[in-house]
Amino acid sequence: MDQIVIAITGSLAAWLSQDHRYNCRRYACLFGLIGQPFWFYATWKAQQWGIFMLSFVYTWAWYRGFRLYWLGKGVEK
Repeated sequence: MDQIVIAITGSLAAWLSQDHRYNCRRYACLFGLIGQPFWFYATWKAQQWGIFMLSFVYTWAWYRGFRLYWLGKGVEK
């Protein structure tokens, strides 16, 4: 199940992040964040520690998008 959710949310996040329409692009971070718990679970279960640690970086990156698009707080320069 976790692999299915990762595939769906990851594909949607990547696809939407490259959309030219702002209203579509802003949903990329939501799908990215939805998929992160499944990444953490899958990598923990498989003892893939490098990817597990990288999941923290991806979570932070998707959170930055969430702040920008949904909370209206621009990323600091």
